[in-house]
Parts: sequence; structure tokens; C-alpha cells
Amino acid sequence: MFLSVFDIFKVGVGPSSSHTMGPMLAATSFLDALRDGSDRIPGSGAPARLEATLHGSLAFTGKGHATDRAVILGLLGFVPDTLDPEKAERRLAAVRDTGQIDVPGIGPLAFDAARGVVFDYGPPLPGHANGMVLRAFDASGNLHVTETYYSIGGGFVVTERQLRSEPMKGDDAKIDRPHPFATAAEMLAMGEASGLSIAQMKRANETAGLAAPLDAGLDRLWSVMNACIDRGLATDGILPGGLKVRRRARAIHQALLAERGNNLAQPHTVNDWLSVYAMAVNEENAAGGQVVTAPTNGAAGVVPAVLRYYRDHCVGATHAGIREFLLTAAAVGGIIKTNASISGAEVGCQGEVGSAAAMAAAGLCAALGGTNAQIENAAEIALEHHLGMTCDPVKGLVQVPCIERNGLGAIKAVAAASLALRGDGSHVMPLDACIETMRQTGHDMSVKYKETSTGGLAVNLPEC
Repeated sequence: MFLSVFDIFKVGVGPSSSHTMGPMLAATSFLDALRDGSDRIPGSGAPARLEATLHGSLAFTGKGHATDRAVILGLLGFVPDTLDPEKAERRLAAVRDTGQIDVPGIGPLAFDAARGVVFDYGPPLPGHANGMVLRAFDASGNLHVTETYYSIGGGFVVTERQLRSEPMKGDDAKIDRPHPFATAAEMLAMGEASGLSIAQMKRANETAGLAAPLDAGLDRLWSVMNACIDRGLATDGILPGGLKVRRRARAIHQALLAERGNNLAQPHTVNDWLSVYAMAVNEENAAGGQVVTAPTNGAAGVVPAVLRYYRDHCVGATHAGIREFLLTAAAVGGIIKTNASISGAEVGCQGEVGSAAAMAAAGLCAALGGTNAQIENAAEIALEHHLGMTCDPVKGLVQVPCIERNGLGAIKAVAAASLALRGDGSHVMPLDACIETMRQTGHDMSVKYKETSTGGLAVNLPEC
């Protein structure tokens, strides 16, 4: 299975790739199924009413992640990367007022904005912790079409049938990728045989099946990431959701700017720069702003923060280095997703911030001139020291501990890259073994620590 840099990094909206973007995309896919009509249940009449049911983690933390809102927006035809917030709010208001969703190619269908998305707090669906069922009924209440979707992390969505038949192989199998590595060991071996860097191999794989210019796409990803940092650094106020979390990135950034040139500044202040860049992104994400999954929304601040650190703080940084960073990070992210998971609902936050830190460490190591062996070592160090991290968001919101956690993930990523660059790339624990350990740890982890907000920090915050 080949995962493009544009699969790992997607432009979308907050607060969650799995709980917001995924359900939105599932709902738009359901509209296509309705229009296609091939799965229509025999004997049913024309579609007249829509309904959605959320299961597992989508139900338990759906309110905090605005999953119900995302489903409705998807049924209205909105997709994350082109979402117009003002237009979306107008269309949502119309649904609340009329009790209808006007589906292009089908016509108006009844939908109760208050009760049309059902939160089922029973056992999760068998395929994945993030499951949802969409249904259309005819005027007599007979089931017209039904489809089960799984939001498997990072904005990836599959149907029940696709999950069983291992989709994502299809047309991609027809494309001859010159360096088809699926593991870190294969990546290193192919690099040694070809004499190419990880970024060069990834570039060759991308261009083998990409119609649009690769560099233009990479530049857009960095532009969106950088703009998100800038918005977060310029905005203050209280984040939505009820926890009354105050944005901090703007005030910290202003203090850091005021300290520039001060001979009394502590050397560890560089960690504050890394943290503030990451927190700026995740505050924007928590507010529902535009972000890039990297590889998820909950971990969206780590890679941009380390990229900004590279551009603004590292000696010899270049624009070509930013592209090399993104390609290398995507190569590592693809290996992690292929062999373990990037879903907090599946393996905890080790799969989100841990994966992001590994990707960022690899990217920075590459941009700073690291060898393939050093890059693999950097990714392993960063991931190894996130193993076992739970996903326990307070009140189901991507705020506490998520915002600060991205800052610490960025700091770990830089430290990992620096350690790797001080060595020759040889080390005891291979990245593949670390990824497999993460998979096993996630499998054994209690479900209450996997984005259900039923354990950990989520239940130990004192009432004020």
C-alpha cells in the first residue's frame, strides 16, 4: 500500500481529523451512494429522510469534537479542505429552520438537526473504535440505503466492505513505484542500493503516479501550516467547548519577542519557541480553524512547529530543506500507519503525538544533512519515548492535555534529531521494532485510555 505525502498531510479543519474530518467525508460519500442507487434495498421507495448513528469513540467524545456538526455539514456537501465557515453556518441554520437537507441530484430530504445524529454509547462497532452508520429511509419509514463507515485516523475513511476487502490497493497497485518500501528496514536497504536519500526515494515514488506538480503541493502544505501558526500567534481569547481554556500562544510569543537580544535570556528559551509554535497550531485546531493533519489534527502542531524552528532558528535553512523535511516526514508517517496506527482511538496518543514527533525528528534530521541511518535513528528515538502515551482528552475536547502535549512533542522531536546527528546511525532498537511495540501496546491498552474520555486525566480533573 502506497501512502502519498498528500495522504499523510491533508488540509482540513479542526478540532479532529478522525472525529470531525472523517465523519464529514463519510457523510459526503453517503450522498454519492444515494445518488448512485446501486445499494438501494429492494422494495424501498425514493429516499425521504436521513439519519446517522455514532458508535464507540465517535459517540463518547463526539460532542467535544463537533462530530454531529461535521456529519450534517457532510450531508450538505461540504468537505474539509474547501470548507467556507460563513457559508457553512448559513446552511446549518437553514437545516435547523426547515428540518430538511437539500441534496443535489436527489432533492430535499427530511433531517432533524437536533435528533438526526444519534450518539450510541453501547459497545463499539466491530471494525474500529470510530464507527458510524448512515441511513436513508423512504416516506413509509422503510430502509432505503444504509452504509457503515469507519474513521480510521488522519482523515482516512473506509466503509465496512472496504475494511473487509483491504481497499486502498486498487488502482495504486497498477503504478510502478521505483522504491516501494513498506518498512524502515526496506527503506534503508533501498536507499543503500540506490544511493538515494529517503526524500529522493519518496520524491521518485510520488512523481510516478502524480499528475500535479509535486513541489507546488508541498509548498501549499507548508503555506497552510505556516499561516496557521501565524493566526495562532496573533489571536487570543477563550477556546470553545466549556472548559474555558484561554489561548496562551499570543502572550507567550509577545514575551519571547520582547526578550530577543536580552543577554539574560536562558539557553532553554528555544524550547519556548518550539512550544509556542505548536500551541499556536493546536489552539487554532481547537477553535475549528484550518490546519494540516500531521498526521492527525490532534497532533497537528508538532511538524509545523519543528519546520518553523528549522526555518527561523537553524543555521543554513533553505526552502529546499522544507520540501525535503516534508517528504522525509511523510515517508516515516506512511510506514507507521501501514504497520501500526496513527489513531488515538485505536492506540492512544502514542499513535498521534508519538507518530508526529517521529515524523518531525526524521524531517529535521534530513533537512540538517543527516544520513538515512541517522534519520531512521531520529524517528526511532522520538517514537520510543512516547510509547504508552494515552489519549484522555478532558471533556472530549482537543485542548487539555492536547495543546501542551504538541509543544512537548516538538521539543522531543528536536532533541531526537540532535541526538541522532551526534551519532553514526547505529543503534540497538530498530524503528520497525519500535513501531511494532506501539501497535502491541495500543492493542493491550484499556479502551478508557483511547479517546473515550472515560479514564485518565479526563476523569481526574477536580470540579471547580
